[in-house]
Amino acid sequence: MTTWTSLEPASTTVDPGSSTTVRLRLRNTGDVVDEYRFEAVGDVAPYVSVEPPSLRLFPGTTGVVELTFAPPRTPDATAGPHPYGVRVLPTENLEATTVAEGNITFTTFTEIRAELVPQTVKGRFRGRPRLAVDNLGNTVLTASIAGGDTASDDLSYELVPANVQIQPGRAAFVDATLKPRQITWVGSKQDRPYELAVRRAGFEPLKVNGTFTQRGLLPLWMMTTLSLLLALTITGLVLWFTYKAPVRTLATPKTEQAAATALPEEPPEQPREKPKQEPEPAQEPEAPSGGGEEPEEEQPKRTVLPLTSQDEPNLFVEFAQVRLEVGAGGCQLTEPHTTGKLDTATEEALKCFQQSNDTKYGHFSTLVETDGLGNLGRSTMTALIAAHFVDTKAVPLNLDEASPEVPWVRNMLLWSTQAEIDNGDLQVATDATRANIAYLRQQGQHAEKPTPGLISRIKEYQGILSEDRNGQIDELTLNKLKAGWIKAQDETGTVTAEDWLPAPTQ
Repeated sequence: MTTWTSLEPASTTVDPGSSTTVRLRLRNTGDVVDEYRFEAVGDVAPYVSVEPPSLRLFPGTTGVVELTFAPPRTPDATAGPHPYGVRVLPTENLEATTVAEGNITFTTFTEIRAELVPQTVKGRFRGRPRLAVDNLGNTVLTASIAGGDTASDDLSYELVPANVQIQPGRAAFVDATLKPRQITWVGSKQDRPYELAVRRAGFEPLKVNGTFTQRGLLPLWMMTTLSLLLALTITGLVLWFTYKAPVRTLATPKTEQAAATALPEEPPEQPREKPKQEPEPAQEPEAPSGGGEEPEEEQPKRTVLPLTSQDEPNLFVEFAQVRLEVGAGGCQLTEPHTTGKLDTATEEALKCFQQSNDTKYGHFSTLVETDGLGNLGRSTMTALIAAHFVDTKAVPLNLDEASPEVPWVRNMLLWSTQAEIDNGDLQVATDATRANIAYLRQQGQHAEKPTPGLISRIKEYQGILSEDRNGQIDELTLNKLKAGWIKAQDETGTVTAEDWLPAPTQ
């Protein structure tokens, strides 16, 4: 052994988000001049920097290097003790390599974030929001969930689960059912504010506010119509029973004649009138020959999502088929099928994807509940497009650099943020979908530069989900796109575009 090392101190503590310094003393106990390099080893190595990175010592001399520990304030810096080492590599004598070992403890910090999705729910008898709780601290989070009205005790709450235990960097989801204590039979909708609180021992509750919009059982316009119909009915009945129709008779009163002993004279003979001939009944016109039937009325064009097996072949079903042909969510379309048609084979593969996605993300994903099993709606379309990024935690976008990922991002953001698709939306979705199909069929990768409008669309989506509007497809935003979270999740999407539906590419 030609090297002597010592850590001062051998054990220390640091707060995530700050830094601390440990000194490493090194002595050259050999008989030649040597240069030493230093490498941090262990789980905390990414957070360690050595200054200077190398040291040259004469025989019998001692040098000092400083190890700076700077763990980030993120869940990755797990609270508790962490052993580490510093490998000392001599240049002249590699066999004399040694490792100085020490221990550093990361202190505990807690940070949580909670959001309601959606923030406003509507219903007559109940509302079903979902509370997402993210543990951004570096220790296990144990909390209970409670609900309460911000103004009055108008709602009852059912929370499943009522208690959560969340590992660092993970999230838990609580299904809430809100029930009004009184039913609004008649009248306009009423907004009832409420709040859900995340409670932890020793900390102030974290409160999240939402609104339950309670609709009346019978709208005011319907009550007005029913009242008018009732008034007209009563008036008609009164007139019916009080009205007396005039009676006309053709009978004449009979004149009494006095009795006489003489026979009455015969009345003079009256000329006979010819009998009147009754007019012949008019003959009904004969039906035209041929027995033709009246033409059926043309059915109105479908303007409501999701797409079903009743829709004609179209571009969006073709994309789903191509996406499932290469595999998505562990499901693959292998059976023969009609291009662009939501036939039986396509329906079965789509059902497999929806159920697999809902199972993978748990309460985070509700494709079947939102679009219906086997249907292709906004939520399922968003998840199918986002499945392109299955091995990616985030999608970096650079305004100065063209990327083939831009059409994918533009397409999934359009489906997730537009509850009503107009002519402009349809054109964007059509162009992006064709580019996605060409990409999947390996017919070319269409690259674009991100536009300020695309960044604004990302911020719009993040605002819908009450996220930080940073304009980046980060891990949290991408996970919600993969799970099929969309604007107006509980409402049916509508279409006002004229050329609905676009034809398949083949």
